[in-house]
Amino acid sequence: MTDKTPNIGVVGVGHLGRHHVKHLSNNNNALLAGIYDIDSVRVQDIAAEFNCRVFNSLNNLLDECDALAIVTPTLSHAEVAEECIKARKHVFIEKPITKTVAEADHLLQLAKKNNVFIQVGHIERLNPALLPLKNFDLNPKYIEVQRLAPYMVRGTDVPVVLDLMIHDIDIILALVNSPVKNINASGVSILSDSLDIANARLRFENGTVASITSSRIARNKVRKIKIFQQDMYVTIDFLLGLTEIYRVLDAEQNDTDAIETVPLDSYGSHKKIVYEKPDISQFDALEMELSNFIASIMGDETPIVNGQAGREAVDVAIKIYDMILEDSTGAYTHLKLRMICFG
Repeated sequence: MTDKTPNIGVVGVGHLGRHHVKHLSNNNNALLAGIYDIDSVRVQDIAAEFNCRVFNSLNNLLDECDALAIVTPTLSHAEVAEECIKARKHVFIEKPITKTVAEADHLLQLAKKNNVFIQVGHIERLNPALLPLKNFDLNPKYIEVQRLAPYMVRGTDVPVVLDLMIHDIDIILALVNSPVKNINASGVSILSDSLDIANARLRFENGTVASITSSRIARNKVRKIKIFQQDMYVTIDFLLGLTEIYRVLDAEQNDTDAIETVPLDSYGSHKKIVYEKPDISQFDALEMELSNFIASIMGDETPIVNGQAGREAVDVAIKIYDMILEDSTGAYTHLKLRMICFG
């Protein structure tokens, strides 16, 4: 634990990087040391907007920092993070942690050697609509996720599996907390040179099954998850901030949070279905992520999503992507399902 206010730099000030600069410049528990970006025009514009210092090289920024937020394109995450970690700086890396598992493993080894930590920006872990689930004993049997988005050139440097689907892979891995046993996957390329639409079906060692569909070729955004388990069904709309919970209780049980109850006679037992719609506390998830990063630097907290969790999400995403490539014969045209077995 330390009482020293950490100096934090931001590398990469594009669309998302700007938000990092905004939140860090307004955080009372940290100092924004400065920013660096290879786009000399953009970086000057952001510096003028938030009245912060511009550095002309990553090395110069490292000299003034205790930690850095890396908000560069995915393809450069490993290179930039390696330089920061070698300089013994804690790093916050926007998702995905890296583009390959080998790169992630290398960074984790470097971080351990240099006694620093890695936090990964899987921001959906902090979606307000997801947080009410902490009040329930979850043991999912089946999970269904849809994440659709209109086409944007930004993000197409990586396949949709690493761009959009990885959000849901990370959430599912955290919810299920069991090793993946096997995967079925399919996908196609539509507008970019990379994978634009993908579907994956994960089966876990504990028997849980998860179905994930991700697309960046959609007219409207959709971000929904459905969770099924014994005597409980949860549906979440991340965009609307709406969480709805249906539970089966014994007829004599009371639930003070229930909005509605419906009697249910099942095989001679008298039960009831209760419907709940938890109040959702609205907050800025990125602001909370960065506050957690700062508190972790100071030794007061631990990262919400650490480097190892980021690595596991990439591992599953790459296996999904590789399966689709194997089925594609050079282009993403085959929709046939095949199976990859883990171990």
